[in-house]
Amino acid sequence: MTTGEWLIPFNRPSFEGRELEYIHASIASGHVSGDGSFSRRCHQFLEFELGVARALLTTSCTHALEMAALLLEVAPGDEVIVPSFTFVSVANAFVLRGARPVFIDVRPDTLNFDERQFEQLITSRTKAAVAVHYAGVGCEMDSIVEVATRRGVAIVEDNAHGLFGSYRGRQLGTFGSLATQSFHETKNFSCGEGGALLINDKRFIERAEVVREKGTDRSRFFRGLVDKYTWTDIGSSYLPSDLLAAILFAQFEARASIQSKRREIWWRYRRGLVDWAARTGATLPFIPADREQAYHMFYVIMPSLEARQRLMSHLREKGILSVFHYLPLHLSRMGLQFGGEPGQCPVTEDVSDRLLRLPFFNSLTAAQQETVIESVQQVVD
Repeated sequence: MTTGEWLIPFNRPSFEGRELEYIHASIASGHVSGDGSFSRRCHQFLEFELGVARALLTTSCTHALEMAALLLEVAPGDEVIVPSFTFVSVANAFVLRGARPVFIDVRPDTLNFDERQFEQLITSRTKAAVAVHYAGVGCEMDSIVEVATRRGVAIVEDNAHGLFGSYRGRQLGTFGSLATQSFHETKNFSCGEGGALLINDKRFIERAEVVREKGTDRSRFFRGLVDKYTWTDIGSSYLPSDLLAAILFAQFEARASIQSKRREIWWRYRRGLVDWAARTGATLPFIPADREQAYHMFYVIMPSLEARQRLMSHLREKGILSVFHYLPLHLSRMGLQFGGEPGQCPVTEDVSDRLLRLPFFNSLTAAQQETVIESVQQVVD
């Protein structure tokens, strides 16, 4: 089925009002390529709201991760510690530079990078580690940063799920030297396809602008700092169109409305399913008291793979699309080539079989959500 054929799809792109107006304004400006006026507004918004030294829009979170690998000068022979329970781009960005991914398991409560295993995986070849804030719930960043600082390992935060979430009062995306964001259509704030690199270590700012502009100092040229631009470094084309930035800025302006809607959706699921979970042995998301989540998704972890498949099939029969999430990277064809083996990340292997994500998007109505909740409640074994 396509999205339109489902009674309730898993995701539906949602717009908040001024997207078309800003697209028209971008076209009228005569500048629809990268780093136009809406790109600059998005950069300023992220820098002000998060307090990061520099924010740069990219064509995807994948490309932001690739930029991070370039800026950290990851090279053949290096190792980068990444969760096995995450999207493939987290590993691929560093593998493209010749590094070997070292897979770390996730915590059984938050499904985040397990900081308790971090130090034992560090070797003399470890260049960086990627802390992925799963479902927009922050990792244990105090512990991760302490170990990384003491052992000389760079931290990159994959904050694709976590924009405006916080850990102990501090915004996610502000702990690592670098952090990445996603604005894919499944995220809280979307322009269809897009991302951003957040730079907390100011040493990377100038080179990041060069890497993002095909390895040229073109951004310095446009600021009048040089009288012509030239090829100065390696790089690629990571700039999104200003048309996409126009959509994204409209979404940023509607931040309060978007987050309020998503908060209501998350809590409605929680209230509606807590008794069902207790009866069936299912597990609902865990949010530590010292964290503010980003309200990115709602999932249930069923008692077994068979129970997960039964629930998914039941919802499908009702016209409701629910989906599982990551397959263990360490057991993939590529992961096995890098030394992955069964049993290496037992929590990942277990949770991957049992987790199911429920429909979650900005325009999901209360009536639609009650239909989902009632359908889930019908599955009791």
